[in-house]
Amino acid sequence: VQLVESGGGSVQAGGSLRLSCAASGYDPDGTYYMAWFQQAPGEERVIVAHIDKFRGENYADSVKGRFTIFRDNTKNTLSLQMNGLKPEDTAIYYCAAGSTLRLFRYWGQGTQVTVS
Repeated sequence: VQLVESGGGSVQAGGSLRLSCAASGYDPDGTYYMAWFQQAPGEERVIVAHIDKFRGENYADSVKGRFTIFRDNTKNTLSLQMNGLKPEDTAIYYCAAGSTLRLFRYWGQGTQVTVS
């Protein structure tokens, strides 16, 4: 499975961005969970939102109410709508897929989001 992100960029605080992730390949068990991670400069990579195959969603407290994750199983895409962006949201965002929440086997290359 290959994951390719798009949609990053620069935005002013309070603005919005939508990240997209296109998945190719076939591994239904290995893509049961899909998620967005963020990695700020000098920080560890952390999960901000995940969604399972049946579209059960979960969010980190830092983004709850501002970010929305969506998964289209027919198109094999994952998206992250980010509203009310803050400077602390500045990070590289990675799309990931895995069979459990402790094992994300597949990763995208990352897309930069900068909020000023």
